[in-house]
Amino acid sequence: MFARRLLTAAALLGAFLGALFCLDRASFAAIVALVVALAAHEWARLCGLRGARAAGYAAACGALLLAVSYAGALREPAAWAAAAFWALVVPAWLAKGVSAGARTWLLAAGLAVLAPAGAAMVALPPVLALLTLGLVWVADTAAYLAGTAYGRRRLAPSISPGKTWEGVAGGVVGSVIYAIICAMFSPSLGRLVQGAIWVAFLAGALLLCAASIVGDLFESALKRQAGAKDSGTLLPGHGGVLDRIDSATAALPVALLLLQALGAT
Repeated sequence: MFARRLLTAAALLGAFLGALFCLDRASFAAIVALVVALAAHEWARLCGLRGARAAGYAAACGALLLAVSYAGALREPAAWAAAAFWALVVPAWLAKGVSAGARTWLLAAGLAVLAPAGAAMVALPPVLALLTLGLVWVADTAAYLAGTAYGRRRLAPSISPGKTWEGVAGGVVGSVIYAIICAMFSPSLGRLVQGAIWVAFLAGALLLCAASIVGDLFESALKRQAGAKDSGTLLPGHGGVLDRIDSATAALPVALLLLQALGAT
């Protein structure tokens, strides 16, 4: 199982890096739209859609992403709408509980989750997109390691029993260290992060860490209301596409706005 998981991860990473740095923006947008459509199909099935209805939902989500990506004036409003959704709607929704009776609202939420994240991925310069995803991966890995070693107090037992506050602390520490390393060694960030800007920069890293956790929890709630362990079976050893991008869906739109404010894009 571990070997299969490792091979899948290596293949995915290689394909992603090749697409990110070798394709032109239009071709890359098409690849991202395909990934988002696959994730949207899984989202639809978790909401009870099957067959043509699930396929239609996936196609609509991919088309929405392309529309936002190609209409440059829509990218920033879409990112702001997504950021507001993650900051205001999702925490309240998680506190109330995500039930199977809310599937119509969950289908609408899928569009707000997936399309703006994909559009932000396309809009970000390749290096900054990779650095953003790197923070998400580091936060997730650090949270897992800290939670496994020291986890005692559960973060959201009714949604994801395995997540703990100690894991959150590990993710925060990992995110801050990663952000410092990026600012010190990335020319695109190092020239901008000087003096008092360091405070805002590290606060932004913490915000992205928090967004990634909320994104993970929301997908866990989606799966729980459907009674599913994974979002799908497409990726051997990893589950579905949605399982691999859940944290990034919340972090990417926020990262686009933060990097624009910093002057990096």
